[in-house]
Parts: sequence; structure tokens; C-alpha cells
Amino acid sequence: MKSRFSVIALLAGVVTSAALAREPVEPLVVPQDTDTQKVELGRQLFFDPRLSRSGFISCNSCHNLSMGGSDNLPSSIGHGWHEGPINSPTVLNSRFSIAQFWDGRAADLKEQAGGPIANPGEMAFTHDLAVDVIASIPGYVERIEAIYGDDAVSIERLTDSIAEFERTLVTPDSPFDRWLQGEADAVNSDVLAGYELFKTTGCLGCHNGPALGGTMFQKVGLLKPYETTNSAQGRLAVTGQESDRMVFKVPTLRNVELTYPYFHDGSVQTLEEAVDLMGQIQLGRQYSEQEIDQLVAFLKSLTGEQPNFPLPQLPPSAPDTPRPSPFGP
Repeated sequence: MKSRFSVIALLAGVVTSAALAREPVEPLVVPQDTDTQKVELGRQLFFDPRLSRSGFISCNSCHNLSMGGSDNLPSSIGHGWHEGPINSPTVLNSRFSIAQFWDGRAADLKEQAGGPIANPGEMAFTHDLAVDVIASIPGYVERIEAIYGDDAVSIERLTDSIAEFERTLVTPDSPFDRWLQGEADAVNSDVLAGYELFKTTGCLGCHNGPALGGTMFQKVGLLKPYETTNSAQGRLAVTGQESDRMVFKVPTLRNVELTYPYFHDGSVQTLEEAVDLMGQIQLGRQYSEQEIDQLVAFLKSLTGEQPNFPLPQLPPSAPDTPRPSPFGP
């Protein structure tokens, strides 16, 4: 994409508000369209390990909000130390994604929230058993009645509230966002040079939208095969179409310095290696060492304000609450 204004102006930090308004990247904005009561219930459920068979694994286990909304493992650890088949994507800014999971098999956050609960390799419960546990806890039942008008506990209500909480996990006020809003000294010349490369060498073609990703599906290894031993086949598993083999949802670049290791197989540990590899297999370009450093500087400037709130106090189990099975099948 052709630059909207000169590199000289960028590097000098002399950018008019009109020029900023024409930039293809927009600052993230904190959402104002959430239901606060559902958010609070969803926050509790997000951290509650009782939604898993073991009573040990919560949503936060794989989408750790103190670690960029991921777990920094090549693949997550599920029930019984099961090794997951794919890298855990960040939950931060996931509200901006076209679909959820790497292969897009969930249309939205509500559908996604129900998946791990019933996955035998993740939380290893069933929806019915999860509902039974929550329905046995008076504190949850009271909150559900206050929100939904009656005390019926259902997987639809549980996933609806978890999704509402996840919609709030937006990370504004990154250094680059502040620069976009007119704070000329929020970033340095390396960041601005990296941004110029990002726009002019093709990165923006896939990494676009508010989260700089999540808006489309793309084949990994577009111009050169991506070598991996991981068995995931991308959208092929959803559509059954051979043309969708190795086609995955484009990941967000927001907070990317926090969400290592990279790619669906978690095989790349550093941003430098990731940028170098993406240049080769997606763009057909061999970035110089200086260009890689500049692009990485830009990517690090996308780290925004992280979720910051007191840990939720979970309501206690009742005598008839089904007990966890941490060492069972």
C-alpha cells in the first residue's frame, strides 16, 4: 500500500491530524456496549475451574490474562496432561475476529466458550455436567436469576456471560495508538520505519482491522511451503474443501510481543524469527536484519493496556455440588 505521507515526515514526527485520520490503522477503543452484570458473571466463570472435570482447569488456564491472554506454550495442557493439538490464541481483542479458533469453527465468542468445556482433551466435561455444577452453587443461581429474570441455569446463559466478559478484553493505549492520536514522541524512529515497511511490503494485506488481524482467513505458506510436523490442517477440517488446507484465521498482532511462541504450531519463539519467516513464505521477501529490527520495533509498539481488575471472588460450592475428578479418567 502506498504511504499516505512521506517517510521523512514520519521519521521527524511531524504528522498532521488530517494525515493521521487517513492512516489505515485505527487506535483501539474501549467498548461501551457491554452488559455490566453479565460481564461480572462471565468474569467469575472465566476464572472458575469447576467448569472442568478435574476442577483444576479454567478458561484462564489457557488464556492467562497475566500473560497476554495466552499461555506461552507451543500447545496447551488439557485434562490428564493431554497435549493440545494447536497453539492457544490470545483472548485479548478477540471480539474483533471474524470467527473464533484458528480454523474459525466457532462463529462467535459465545460458541467458542462452550467448546473447551466439552472437549475431552481440554476441560473434559460435558455441557450438562457443567450446568449441574453451576446450578448447585447458590451464589451463581442468584446472580443468574438477577440477570436473566429466572433461576434456570443453561449452557447458553453460561457461555453468553463468558462471551460478554471476553468482549471487554480490549487493550487500548498502546504507544502506537498514542502516536496515532497525535502524541508524536510516543514512538521512536525505528517504530515508524517499521510501520512504513509494514504498509509498503504487504503485511497490511492480511493484518488489518482494529486488531491488525482476525478479519480474514489465509493460507500459511502462500508463496513457499510452511514446514511443520503439526497435524492441524486449518479450514479443511471445517469445510472439507481441499483448497482450505493450511488456511487459518490471521492472528491479531496486538500485544504480539506477549503471545509467544508463534504460529498455529507454536514452533517459533521470537518475533525476529517470525518476521523473517513470514517475509519469506507469505510475501516472497527476504528482509534485511535492519528491516526485521524495525518491523519488530513496530510490533512491540502495539502492546496496549492489559486487563487490570481484582480477581473475582468465586461463590463457594454447596454440599451437593458435584466434586471434581482431578485424577480420574
